[in-house]
This record gives sequence, C-alpha cells and structure tokens, in this order.
Amino acid sequence: MNLNVVMIVMILALLIPIYEAWQDENIWQKMLAFASISTKASIMILVVSVLRDDWMIGVVGVIILSVGNASLMLIAHLLKRMSDVLH
Repeated sequence: MNLNVVMIVMILALLIPIYEAWQDENIWQKMLAFASISTKASIMILVVSVLRDDWMIGVVGVIILSVGNASLMLIAHLLKRMSDVLH
C-alpha cells in the first residue's frame, strides 16, 4: 500500500472526532473526542517515525501519547469534582 494513501486514510480518521467535538455540546463527549484526536495524532507521529527510521520523532510521539492523555484525564477528573461540589 502506498504511503500517501495510508497518510490520507489516517488524516480522514482524525477528522471524525474533530467533527464530533464540533457538533456536540456535551463536555464529556468533547473531551472523549479530544482524547481520540490526541491518540490518533500520536499514532500518526509514530508511523512517520518508523517509516523515516528516526527515533527522535518516535520519542515525541510516545511523550504525546502518554502525557497528552494523562493531562486530559486530569482535566476530566477536575471538572467532575468541580461539578460535584457545585451540585
């Protein structure tokens, strides 16, 4: 399979949660969509790093994959605690 076709399919898969985040007003659905975007973007970075045989790009992809989702889950937890306190 051609590399250009793979990257186009990955970008199209990235657009699905972007559309969902834009369409939905529920904060939890938006955060789930953003977590999906973060994961897909880091996987795309890892694929590019393997194809280019560049481990530094791969390290950036791994950092985004681990730290990006952890910070998003921290924000979700804080929002939940704040809504529990307010109600």
